[in-house]
Amino acid sequence: MKTSWKDIPPVPNHTEFLDIVLSRTQRRLPTQIRSGFKISRIRGFYTRKIKFTQETFSEKFALLESFPRLQDIHPFHKDLLNTLYDADHFRIALGHLSTAKHLIETISRDYVRLVKYAQSLYQCKQLKRAALGRMATITKKLKDPLLYLDQVRQHLGRLPSIDPNTRTLVIAGYPNVGKSSFLRSVTRADVAVEPYAFTTKSLYVGHMDYKYLRFQVIDTPGILDHPLEEMNTIEMQSITAIAHLRSAILYFMDISEQCGYSIHAQIQLFRSIKPLFANKLVFIVVNKIDILRPEELDAKTSGELESLLSSGEVELLKLSCNTQEGVQEVKNAVCERLLAERVAQKLKAGTNASGAVGSRLADVMTRIHVAQPMDGVVRETFVPDAVQTLKKYSKDDPERRLLARDMEEANGGAGVFNVDLKADYILDNPEWKYDRIPEIFDGKNVADYIDPEIDAKLQALEEEEEQLEAQGYYDSDEEIDDAEEADIRTKAELIREKQALIRNESRMRRVKNRAVLPRKALKKSLSQLEDSLDQLGVDTEDLQLAARAQSTGRGRSLTRSRLGTEDSNAMDVDETPKDRLRSKSRARSQPATNRRVDGVVDEQMRTKAEKVAKLGQRKMNRMARQGEADRHIAASLPKHLFAGKRTMGKTSRR
Repeated sequence: MKTSWKDIPPVPNHTEFLDIVLSRTQRRLPTQIRSGFKISRIRGFYTRKIKFTQETFSEKFALLESFPRLQDIHPFHKDLLNTLYDADHFRIALGHLSTAKHLIETISRDYVRLVKYAQSLYQCKQLKRAALGRMATITKKLKDPLLYLDQVRQHLGRLPSIDPNTRTLVIAGYPNVGKSSFLRSVTRADVAVEPYAFTTKSLYVGHMDYKYLRFQVIDTPGILDHPLEEMNTIEMQSITAIAHLRSAILYFMDISEQCGYSIHAQIQLFRSIKPLFANKLVFIVVNKIDILRPEELDAKTSGELESLLSSGEVELLKLSCNTQEGVQEVKNAVCERLLAERVAQKLKAGTNASGAVGSRLADVMTRIHVAQPMDGVVRETFVPDAVQTLKKYSKDDPERRLLARDMEEANGGAGVFNVDLKADYILDNPEWKYDRIPEIFDGKNVADYIDPEIDAKLQALEEEEEQLEAQGYYDSDEEIDDAEEADIRTKAELIREKQALIRNESRMRRVKNRAVLPRKALKKSLSQLEDSLDQLGVDTEDLQLAARAQSTGRGRSLTRSRLGTEDSNAMDVDETPKDRLRSKSRARSQPATNRRVDGVVDEQMRTKAEKVAKLGQRKMNRMARQGEADRHIAASLPKHLFAGKRTMGKTSRR
């Protein structure tokens, strides 16, 4: 049976409820429709909106099922909920939600029927707005029930988990008599213990083990002696636990009267709530015996206390939580009596009124079977002689059996003495334990299969190999000349060096972060060019003439061409350095050919070539450059307002 409600989902308020449902409808369904579409498509669009919204409301109202149903839970939990939250208010709040769910389903059916007969997009849209508006109005009226249920959910999650059917001890009594101290002594519950009354204001639960069985111990708030109608919520929690839980009742009393209440008042409270103890084990636990014991009471008070025990149904126990005297004895006695009582009740439940064994007891008895020998011979219990003659180990006995620890101490202690691991080997022959090669395979020692004359045989084999080598048995028929072998080795070394150079050059080409020299820095002389061309068999005479002509100043060659070649040898024009620089710069600024028309047949071909160049450049212009067709948003808007339709995913960003 469910005893805790920590997994009840949070209850949203009416505003959050609407936001969740309408936002989900907007995200899950299509959002675009046109008046030009077929009317059947328009009707289906808005019908889907209404039905999906209603289904979402119904799904969210499913939180009704997570709250406890008062008619289905244990009477203890039912009365506890009634005490804490007022069962009528709780039922009314759940009823409001159930009614709202039914009304929203009715509205959905009605408006879906109306949308079927709409004749235009406008009519469908207005019917959808009316349906969602009525649903929202119903939800807004749930403001108070939703708020109340969320507070109930939070408080239910903080209640202790109490199982009404397990082995239970209930601690009751006046305030400040030591109930919480006993709970802390026998369990690990973290309950507050203070020297003033009404420290405990709600039920506290702790768990303990006895004979490998789990017991739950419930600490109840203190009770005062007045009618049930005058008890507050704190005291009614104790009354509920005492009345409905099938448990052992530990009624604590403080006979030293340090709790602030007299012994007579505590006895009178016991008599007042005694009707609630029907069919339960009851123990009167006298606390604080380190201050005053029951034997030290006067005759009148002692007589009143004895009158509570006269019926024989109540047992008196004594302890002191301050000095822990008698705490474990009280715990063991109560647990033992409770176990015996539960077994007796189960047996009684299986016996009918006529005394015959009922079906339940019969089922238990049929499962029990004692096996006995068929020959009738009584067989005594067999105990080996070694076990019977075994003496108890005593360190002071000089004739005791030696342990590995004793041998270690006798031989130098830890770090000096080595344990003999071979002593426990189980072999066919005990003499094999300490062989030089303790390799065991299939219960046999590998050393037994090693040839003892193997060293002599190895020596004879080596001598035979040396004799065969001296006789030339291993020499090859094809002998390589020493000079030829040296030549091969030299060529191989050259090949390796060449390969190393090629690898280095390739590696340098692959390296990107090296310093690259510009081409103009790699100058070579004309003689180097002539030598390389001569090796290739190319005539370099024309090259020498062209180089000499080019080395002559371009300004002087132009001047000589203007004056005429016949007078150039006879006439030498003197030029200043300024004129020479001007003529040199002018010649460089004027290219030899026009690049726009060079290599082009006509103007049409030149235009075509320019278009092709522009098309080739278009890809480069697209790299991270904004054009007039790029989308631009001047205002800083939230992304979800302009990014279009959102997919199914997380909404935590919002």
